[in-house]
Amino acid sequence: MEKEADSVKNAQVVEARARNISHNVRCTDCGSQSIEDSQADVAILLRKLIRDEIRSGKSDKEIFKKLEEDFGETVLYAPRFDLQTAALWLSPFLVAGAAVGVWAYQKHRQKTNVHIMALNLVRGVPLTPRERKTMLDVLTPPPAPGRRRWWGL
Repeated sequence: MEKEADSVKNAQVVEARARNISHNVRCTDCGSQSIEDSQADVAILLRKLIRDEIRSGKSDKEIFKKLEEDFGETVLYAPRFDLQTAALWLSPFLVAGAAVGVWAYQKHRQKTNVHIMALNLVRGVPLTPRERKTMLDVLTPPPAPGRRRWWGL
């Protein structure tokens, strides 16, 4: 009775691992479906191959590596991070960094222009420190209502 329970448990573990791997492998015929969802002959054979590899004691990493070696990197939904795919993986961060940089530059330029104008107006005029501070406060524009777009300056 105990051996039967162990064999059922092992079969469930094999099935769960096989489904997990199959969901992350692209069908070579369909292209847009995982081999778990595809009914193509190649997908059926690959599912059988994965189950056989699991039963032989291979880890998930070893199975993914074997599939990648046999069918190429495009068979996996998540390509590995290397020099060739670095631009693909890092592009969202580069775009976000550029957007933040443009936004910060626009804010800096807006503040700098106002202060330069104010300083040019009071330059050469004999003012007390309190008058100079008041003049700068008056010449500094209030914050714009709502959100401003960088292209609407």
